[in-house]
Amino acid sequence: MTALIVGAGDALGSAIARRAARGGLAVAAARRNGDQLSPLVDAITAEGGIARGFGCDAREEDAVIALFDTVEAEMGPLELVVFNIGANVNFPVTETTARVYRKVWEMAAFAGFLTGREAARRMAPRGKGTIIFTGATASLRGGKGFSAFAGAKFALRALAQSMARELGPSGIHIAHTIIDGAIDTAWIAQNFPDRYALKAEDGILNPDSIADAYWQLHTQPRDAWTHELDLRPWMESW
Repeated sequence: MTALIVGAGDALGSAIARRAARGGLAVAAARRNGDQLSPLVDAITAEGGIARGFGCDAREEDAVIALFDTVEAEMGPLELVVFNIGANVNFPVTETTARVYRKVWEMAAFAGFLTGREAARRMAPRGKGTIIFTGATASLRGGKGFSAFAGAKFALRALAQSMARELGPSGIHIAHTIIDGAIDTAWIAQNFPDRYALKAEDGILNPDSIADAYWQLHTQPRDAWTHELDLRPWMESW
């Protein structure tokens, strides 16, 4: 059985991929720049797992269809699919161009639709599988300067709800996560050093801890499925 991580970045996406491999799944890791996946693939294979990297622009319908076809044909049936593309930008609404708004929507919402649709097309006939969409604080409330990001994340959450109601009775577990807080990444360390300093107090999210929660979602018994799960550091104000 196989897991596909769409948006296998250096932090959370890679952590989810490694956790799936430790759980016994072959891992297909996808991101737009596929050549950046070598460290992740090497790390998984060094631990005895099976992994392949794929370059894919998840906004392109034909590319997403081809990705799913290749993974299923060459790596095995998909049991877990995670959509983990972010696209977080901050612009005053008066300075948000049509190009920026459209690009953020394509990355964080439309690409999620394509990924979810293709996963559903393959899982539904088998009557099993898990599809997880990574959300954010902006999935619940639009913040100052985040009109594009919040609009896309609201749309992704709505997609997850619709898919859960449609596919749950067919045996497909659809989950949406609210990642409410800073994640331990190089970007946070470089741009928000004061926030990153809270790492010593468990004040930012560890990607491995999030990945463990994703794995728990995947392995839940179907008599008690979680649809929406929010994760935040203990000191986060909400």
